[in-house]
Order: sequence, then C-alpha cells, then structure tokens
Amino acid sequence: MKKLTKRNENYSKWYNEIILKANIAEKSDVRGCMVIKPYGFSIWEKIKFILDKILKSTGHKNVYFPLLIPKSYFSKEYNHIKGFAKECAVITHYRLKNFNNKNIIVDQNSKLEDELIVRPTSETIIWNSYKRWINSYRDLPIRFNQWANIIRWERRPRFFLRTSEFLWQEGHTAHSTKKEAINQAKKIINIYTNFLENFIAIPVIQGIKTYSEKFAGAEETYCIESIMQDGKSLQIATSHFLGQNFSKAFDVRYTTEKGNKEYVWATSWGISTRLIGAIIMTHSDDNGLILPPKIAPLQIVIIPVYKTQEQLNLIEKLVLPLKESLEKRGISIKYDKRTYYTPGWKFNEYEIKGIPIRITIGKKDIDRGTVEVVRRDTLEKKDIIINKLEFLIPKILSKIQDNIFKTALKRKKKFLIKVDSYEEFKEKIKKNSGFIFAHWDGTEKTEKKIKIETNATIRCIPINFKPNIGKCIFTKKKSTQRVIFAKSY
Repeated sequence: MKKLTKRNENYSKWYNEIILKANIAEKSDVRGCMVIKPYGFSIWEKIKFILDKILKSTGHKNVYFPLLIPKSYFSKEYNHIKGFAKECAVITHYRLKNFNNKNIIVDQNSKLEDELIVRPTSETIIWNSYKRWINSYRDLPIRFNQWANIIRWERRPRFFLRTSEFLWQEGHTAHSTKKEAINQAKKIINIYTNFLENFIAIPVIQGIKTYSEKFAGAEETYCIESIMQDGKSLQIATSHFLGQNFSKAFDVRYTTEKGNKEYVWATSWGISTRLIGAIIMTHSDDNGLILPPKIAPLQIVIIPVYKTQEQLNLIEKLVLPLKESLEKRGISIKYDKRTYYTPGWKFNEYEIKGIPIRITIGKKDIDRGTVEVVRRDTLEKKDIIINKLEFLIPKILSKIQDNIFKTALKRKKKFLIKVDSYEEFKEKIKKNSGFIFAHWDGTEKTEKKIKIETNATIRCIPINFKPNIGKCIFTKKKSTQRVIFAKSY
C-alpha cells in the first residue's frame, strides 16, 4: 500500500487519505453527502452503544419523530427558523410523473399546501407533540432522546466534519422549573465530557457560547471544545437551555400543584458523527488511524505466519482457545488466516485501520513459547510468553487507552496559550497555535471585528476556569474573564 501523506506536509490531505485508505467512508454522488462504509459505521455503532447505555441509565428514553416537518411549525419560533433558514431542504411537491415515456418530471399538480422541511433539528415537531402530552405537573419531567439523521445544506463539505447529511443523537427534555432545566443542560455536558475523556480519550474544555454563537432559539448554549493536532478547534458537543421559547411558541403549558397554568422549561442537546472526525484528527499519526481500545470495533488482530498446514494446525491449537477465552471477557478479536494476502500486507492494513493490538505467531514463536505483540499507539514490539497472554492483554489495552488520552492531554495543555496583546494574538492565530486564552470586553461588536480581521472566533467562555480581571486585547476595556479564541473546523 502507498504511504499516507505526512501531517506536516498537508494536514487536510492526510485526513482524507486516512478515511479512504482505512475504508471508513467515501464520497457520495449526492453533493455534500458521504457513504459511511462498514468499518466506519462500526465505529459509530460502538459510540452509539456506549452513549445510549449511559443516557438510559440517567433516565432518558429513546423515541423517534418524523424526518419531515411542516414549514408552518418553523414559523412559530422566529429566532429558531432565522438561524436555520439558509440550511433547510424544502419539499414542495409530493409526486413525480412520466413525460413522453422517457423522462421523470415533477407533477406540478402535486404541490403541497404546507411545504415540508427535511429535519435540520427536531425541536419544532417535538414541541408540537409535547403540547398533546403535557397537561399537568405529573407529566413532567420528560427526558427523550432520538438517534436520527439530519439534513443541513453545507457549502464546503468535509468528511464527517461538515456534511449535508449526518447522523446524531438529539435529546429533548421538558421541565416544570427553570432551575431543573438548567441543571439538565449542565448535566448533559458533564455526561458528554465523561464519555469523551474516559471512552474516546479526547480531553475537552467545557464552556458557554457567546450570544452570537449560541444555538438558534436557545437562551444559553453549553459546549465542549477540543483541539486538533493542527492547532484548530473542533466543537464536539452542545447542550442548550431553551428557556420557555418553544413552550410559548407551541403553547405548551402545565397545571401546577396549586392549580396555576405555567409554561414548560426546555433543553435540547446532541453529539454527531463529527466525533469520528475528531477521533481521527486527535489521535492518528502518519501511519494511519489510532483508535482508543474502548471504542475500537476490533481491539486485537492475530496473524498466523506459516508455510505448511501442519504449522497452521499447531498455531490454531494455541490461538483459537485464547481467542475464545478473551472474547468471553468482552474483548473483540479477529483471527486473520487469509492466504491471498501476505503477513506484511496485513500488518499495513491493520496499522492504517488503527487496531490497538496486533499479535503475530509462527512456528519459531511456538518453539520459543512466545508471540510478538505490537501496540498501535507506540508501535512498540514485545515478545510475550504465550501462557501469560490471557492475563496481560486486558492490561495492555488499558495502558493503550491511558497513553492515548495522556498524549492528547499533553497536546491540549501545549496548545492553551495566554496572550495579553492584540499583536501577539494575531501572530499566534496566524500560525494556528491552538486555544488562545485572552481577555474580551463582552461585546458582540468586538467579537465580530476580531473575527473579520483574524478569522478567529470565540469558541467558548470557559466554565471551570477562575475569573481573571484584565483588559480586552482589542479595545483595552475592562474584562472579568479570559475566553477561548481559535480558528475552527
């Protein structure tokens, strides 16, 4: 196989090549869309399985709402539709017809009275249903989640990072009090953070979006930002406190214990297949993909090296019982004895695919009572006694998971840079130096001017950082806290 482009030569090309050569996805004939191939989809399935289990354990139930939403629903919440209007796909007719027995055309007589929007997000159709479902305080809280696909027209598509169609989960909750809804939005950000750091091995910064960057229709948007290897930021997840905007738009009120009528408080939140792009750009190297063991669909591959059937039989007497035993412990293993590829070809294939552990065993290894074990994260090769493998493999997987996270954490700390002057700020941003931690005067006007001049945005106002009095880098006005600036995907 041809080697990958190096990251320091062309980061964007390197990213695309990993996706194609690791067989994760490919371009679709539909502009802005992609085909997620079996290996890529298996990564998403692993993410979905783990996160779905966590959400259910915290009281959330899965539902499914229609893909098509009447346009009239969007008109009820102005700020929401204003934010999504340019990204929406609209269905205006419901039928095709034959033309001269050759061409298929739209039947102009099938125009819809209320045009349909292909789901860009589901707040409107869900709150239309909540109006029927919520009458009393006894009906609250509602904690629903759905796994779905989304359509938002994308001008500059990139695999996983920006596609016109993508997969995600979107949570939608309804509450009797403002405090409960805010706590729910914050709780979800903490759930996402735990999931990302402990399973995906991506260290993050929690924050609040500025007014201009918050979700359309939200009162407050909590977000998770992470830094990629090229020094650009990627927003991985968001959780929104929607206030009573949607309950008022759809007239969703409940009767309190005292008999009063009050509007419901709401949240929504989500994480998408963009996370696969984050995994690639956070962990991978010039040899290909690197996957944290906890989300790797395949954690171990065993490759036999043999010349005769007799040698293969000896190898399998050791390998097959080991494979069965480890699988019982929840470890996913592939035994690859394909004869139409050489061992060297297989080594390269699994290296590009990011399989955490590769085990090679041949006749000489059996004679020595050892096997060769290669870690994908460090490429370290080690001969391990066969009888100790079953005991050591889980420990090695754990070490790989920890090492991948520590490597990413070290990079995050390296990329968090404090600056106190606009000149230094522009210099650092020009070089994609990472998260620029700087003072801002809190105005949308200053935020906009900095964005125009440097192409950098305020990624978030950090939640867990201490207040710090200073002067805005642009206006020199008083600032009570530094914010995170960066160029982003």
